[in-house]
Amino acid sequence: MTVDTHELETKVQQMYREVALHPDAGFHFELGRALAESVGYDPARLDLVPAEAVESFAGVGHFFDLAAPQPGETLLDLGSGSGMDVFYAATLVGATGHVIGVDFTPEQLAKARRLGGPAGATVEFREGRLDRLPVEDATADCVISNGVINLCPDKAVVFAEAARVLRPGGRLALADIVTDVPLAEGIVCNADLWAACIGGAAQVDDYVAAIEKAGLVVELMRRNRYAFLSAGAQGAATTYGVKSVSLLARKPAWS
Repeated sequence: MTVDTHELETKVQQMYREVALHPDAGFHFELGRALAESVGYDPARLDLVPAEAVESFAGVGHFFDLAAPQPGETLLDLGSGSGMDVFYAATLVGATGHVIGVDFTPEQLAKARRLGGPAGATVEFREGRLDRLPVEDATADCVISNGVINLCPDKAVVFAEAARVLRPGGRLALADIVTDVPLAEGIVCNADLWAACIGGAAQVDDYVAAIEKAGLVVELMRRNRYAFLSAGAQGAATTYGVKSVSLLARKPAWS
């Protein structure tokens, strides 16, 4: 049995609509600048990012040291939300670079587009799904994502799409929720737990295998300091080893 994908998409959009519009409301996960700094974002660079984007940050880790964006590069953010990682990346690739965010929640897209990002940066936000990216083949130097792919029912397709849009030698750098052992069926079939970043968490070996099946080579994975707030999520973390990891993979240069 699997989760009802229509119900899941509805619940995910409902939750992240609230993250965009009411970041001070209570969630099972942390939000905002304190979270960003705790997982490793540079406070001085966060000062360059619109504060309203930072307040809706709902990531689960930090990966920019792994991504190592360079001036002039093109980056693509899968599930860009209110734009914090897009704007943060824009400060690294500079005026000659280009950062694209893809999201399917209208309120998140509207907020990110309104904020605009750092002065001189070339950023854009496209409405779309991660399993059908609105991006041309082999156009990104680096694909990033933060706490989003666990929400996708077919992760193999998402990773295949990431590989498709990467240039040969390009990088995939992400943070996401995974598990040590497979989740029970009752959790996997619960759309509420999926939207809460629990029910869709893949077993870590299966997660890595899906990346490698897409033709990418995993070079590094590390565990992040990240904790859920709700008792239910904390219980799942204990029982199933639910955790946040950051990961770097690369598309072979001869692809």
